[in-house]
Amino acid sequence: MLARGWLRHTGVQFGLAAALAIAVGISPIAAQQKDSKQAPAAKKAEPAKGKDAQPAQQQSAWVKLCEKAPMLHKDKDGKDVKEEKNVCLTHHERLDGNTGMVLVSAAIRQIEGADKNHLMVMVPLGMAVHPGLRATVYTKEMWELAQKNQKVDDSKLDPIKLSYALCHPAGCTAEVEAGNDVVAKMKTGGGLMIMAINAQGQVIAFPVPLTGFAEAFDGKPVDNQKYSEARKTLMAQIAQRQQQMMEEYRKQQATGSAGGQQAPTAAAKGAPPAAEKKK
Repeated sequence: MLARGWLRHTGVQFGLAAALAIAVGISPIAAQQKDSKQAPAAKKAEPAKGKDAQPAQQQSAWVKLCEKAPMLHKDKDGKDVKEEKNVCLTHHERLDGNTGMVLVSAAIRQIEGADKNHLMVMVPLGMAVHPGLRATVYTKEMWELAQKNQKVDDSKLDPIKLSYALCHPAGCTAEVEAGNDVVAKMKTGGGLMIMAINAQGQVIAFPVPLTGFAEAFDGKPVDNQKYSEARKTLMAQIAQRQQQMMEEYRKQQATGSAGGQQAPTAAAKGAPPAAEKKK
């Protein structure tokens, strides 16, 4: 599970709901109609490709999930003590509407009693690990320019550098401590522009809108059971779409094969019989 991968090194184990990333109430059908070409690109960076399962810009895809999780810490005598603490993940994820694969994920993790939160980002496999990731919080004005594919001068902004923590079949995750200043910028910002470098040395932009982040972060967590059901419905619709695409592909292949067999037959009709050639 994605969230479990992010939290594994902290000793936290989330349930199924913590791996979810599409907010309750979002229509997957409407979301799948949004093409990733509409996503803002930063400067000359190449935008991530694929059908975008992100909702319309006016609708938030940020969601807050919380669970009690056992955590270990040392007491005054140095002994390990297990204690349950509340762990929350304010999370955004964009999926490929055709395959259900994760295109980009971003989250702020809060652990009860911890002084600082963590910003975590996941990008697809195939990125260069050594350079890590860079995330920049764009103002709303800058985000609007980026959405219109206009040049954005972010030289005066402080980028957030993230180091990769682990890779798994779904992608590679990176994280960094996020103080109150980072969270405050995300609450008032327009979007989070995540930059990675692929194996070919190209800079790839992964835009994450911040619409609804503040409300999700400060609000109450969603019901995990209902959220899990919403996720299952979404994935079932994506699976159905995959099946329909496969059936259409097979029909096209069958039609093409039939047409290829008919072509020689039609040509033969216009050719003289072999016996006449001998005469």
